[in-house]
Amino acid sequence: IHPSVQEALMEGRPVVALESTIITHGMTYPQNLSMAREVEEIITTNGAVPATVGILRGRIHVGLTDEELEFLASSKNVVKVSRRDLPFILSQGLSGGTTVSGTMIAAHKAGIPVFVTGGIGGVHRGGENTLDVSADLTELGRTPVAVVSAGVKSILDIGRTLEYLETQGVCVAAFGESREFPAFFSRQSGFQAPYHVRDEEEAAELIASALGLGLSSGVLIAVPCPQERAASGQVIEEAIQQALSEARSKGITGKELTPFMLQKINELTDGKSLDSNLALIQNNARVGSCIAVALSKLQKARRMGNLPRREDTTSPQPVVIGGINVDFIAKAQNPVILDSGQTNAGRVRRTFGGVGRNLADCLSRLGQTPLFLSAVGKDEHSESILHYCHHMDMSAVLQLEGKSTATYCAVITSAGELSVGLGDMDIHHQITEQYVSQFKENLCQAPLVCIDGNVPLSTIQYVCQLAREHQLAVCYEPTDENKASKPFLSDSWKALTYISPNLQELRAINRTLGNPLPAGIEYSE
Repeated sequence: IHPSVQEALMEGRPVVALESTIITHGMTYPQNLSMAREVEEIITTNGAVPATVGILRGRIHVGLTDEELEFLASSKNVVKVSRRDLPFILSQGLSGGTTVSGTMIAAHKAGIPVFVTGGIGGVHRGGENTLDVSADLTELGRTPVAVVSAGVKSILDIGRTLEYLETQGVCVAAFGESREFPAFFSRQSGFQAPYHVRDEEEAAELIASALGLGLSSGVLIAVPCPQERAASGQVIEEAIQQALSEARSKGITGKELTPFMLQKINELTDGKSLDSNLALIQNNARVGSCIAVALSKLQKARRMGNLPRREDTTSPQPVVIGGINVDFIAKAQNPVILDSGQTNAGRVRRTFGGVGRNLADCLSRLGQTPLFLSAVGKDEHSESILHYCHHMDMSAVLQLEGKSTATYCAVITSAGELSVGLGDMDIHHQITEQYVSQFKENLCQAPLVCIDGNVPLSTIQYVCQLAREHQLAVCYEPTDENKASKPFLSDSWKALTYISPNLQELRAINRTLGNPLPAGIEYSE
């Protein structure tokens, strides 16, 4: 995944996936390259990040550099890659342009919900006899990505394609005031879409609803070509019939048929079809990027303000109180780490942690949706965290101006041993008794309260006092050797139900309680 795309995804910014078969097989060089650059520019101008998908030397790329775009646009021996082709192309180290099907797979795996293309494949004319049905249709039935296209390519059997999409359970909606289903070059196909969405906000609501249901199927948003550049339906139909006849006489079938047809129609219409093709791709990019922006805003609003609180749920929530960290893990490539100011070669990755966050994450994935009490700064890290934790109830987490989100940096040797760790975790002191006490009702009704050692001592003592008074089950995660003993500095520990120390933490607790060390275990100095 290209760094600009990865960064946008981590921060919850809108990203639009783009296919590359249109570059490798849809147009000739250099027109294909200028078209690809222009489409990416339109998406950027409308507030989203473009992510063109392609296969380069046996690797799937989500987001291409300009040099990589030029390579695909100018190469002669690249292949057209759909779902069935991916294993072979990758195993052989080949390069190719991804179809709608291939791009949907990559977009979904990368976490990109919106994909813009020219037109999808479908049931070919005569498909009731040949069974020539594009894999795009079955992909829409099993991959939850919203595809924004100018309907179905007009060289296909549009009626049967819509029937097949219905069979696959794909939600199809025309974009605009009409339910008229567009026919790629032309605005009218003679068929009606099952639904229509009037603007990008309605489209975003539809996509969010589909994703929220977890149906595992896609959505097709059919956008008509701009009126002023749409081709005449009669002219296109005559050209299609002539091109089909020539394709049959030459025995052209399968994945070679569509590129042949588009090229032949362009010749027969004196370039009018290509002009319409360029116009609809540009328009789809504009509409699709606006939909992606609207969807991103909608998802952010729901994460920030519309998560269900305890009073909206049928049973009390568990409560987790603890830290959120952004972890930077740097692993050296060489066995010896140079420590005299030199740069050491290595790999650096960012992950989201914090013991409390990890506990809340696990409970959420188990379907328990705990109320999570923690604190982050209003800085470059907090948006990324809130996006990453979209499946969790983060509604009660403090966001504090002028404070830094907790960060931790670990330098690991090539053998995997920790060399040095640095932490900036002062914000955990803001998880105060005063803040936590605002949720006393939630705490008193919680079936389980989890608290970690990052929390201030006074807050731990307050929770333990509530636990004694209301017979609450409390799980304490000691976090590390230096924090493990906090509840054991007083009799607060007697309110704990569960504790999960490692051996070093257990030694520290034992030392604090003044208990003799069991035989065979020594304190480490």
